[in-house]
Order: sequence, then C-alpha cells, then structure tokens
Amino acid sequence: MSEPAQLDVVLTPHRSLGPRGFLVLMAGVSLACFAGGAVFAHFGAWPVVGFFGLDVALVYLAFRASYRSALHRETLRLTPDALQVERIEPSGAVRRWTFQPYWLRVDLEQMPGRASVLRLASHGRSLVVGAFLSAEERASLARALKAALERARTVPQP
Repeated sequence: MSEPAQLDVVLTPHRSLGPRGFLVLMAGVSLACFAGGAVFAHFGAWPVVGFFGLDVALVYLAFRASYRSALHRETLRLTPDALQVERIEPSGAVRRWTFQPYWLRVDLEQMPGRASVLRLASHGRSLVVGAFLSAEERASLARALKAALERARTVPQP
C-alpha cells in the first residue's frame, strides 16, 4: 500500500476562453472577414478575399496551438520518503523525477523585470516546475511546498 501524501498537486495551464467562447469568437472573426472580403470583392479587389480567409485560418491555428499546450500537466506528490514529479507534455510524453524530501530545496527566484522561476534542487540536480503558472500561483505553490516539506521532515520514521 502506498504512503499517504503530505501534498498532492496537479498543475495545469489556465485557458480563459472555453470551447463555447472559441466558437463564438471564430464565428465573429469569420463573419467580419467575410463581410470585409465581400466589400473588397464588390469593388473589384477580389484577391483581398484570400487574405481575409488566411486571417481566419491563422486565428484558428493559433487557438488550436494554445489549446494543445493546455494539455501540459505537472503532478507533484510528496510522501515522507519522496517528492515525485511527473510531467506530461502536450505530445503525451511522460517524464518523472524523484527527490528525497530531507535534502530538497525549494527556490523561488525573483528576478527584476522577468518572471519568477520555481526550482526544486537537491544533490546538484534541479528542476523548474510550474513554468506556465502566474507569479502569484508560483509563490503560493512555493509556500505550500515548503510547508509540506517541513511537515514531511518532522514525521517520525518507523
């Protein structure tokens, strides 16, 4: 039987536009481009219609890439014996890291004018986690990780 988790967190990128909003947006962009293309075609500038179609295709492809990147997942599971990090890439590739909690350091690097970086470090190895999170979310995760590590380090070992 596996040990109870002191911390079990699944990190996912935030996407503010849901599927229904995406359909409404694409309908609006398509309608606007169709209307603009119709005006240009009416005045004899029919080649411009193709560029309006290209605009619709590029907006669609940009959102498709954004939704694909939203498939990224990071799972952090802390037990008294190990912190296990599992990263699932949008391609489906899975990578796993294991750190011993007693030696693990949680560093939130705040750099002026740049995004903060949350790094787990132990025995010369380091791993950046939550790169897709906002600065506030990274800070909150760092506090939660530090508190959970403190608890894990004080749990008596049998």
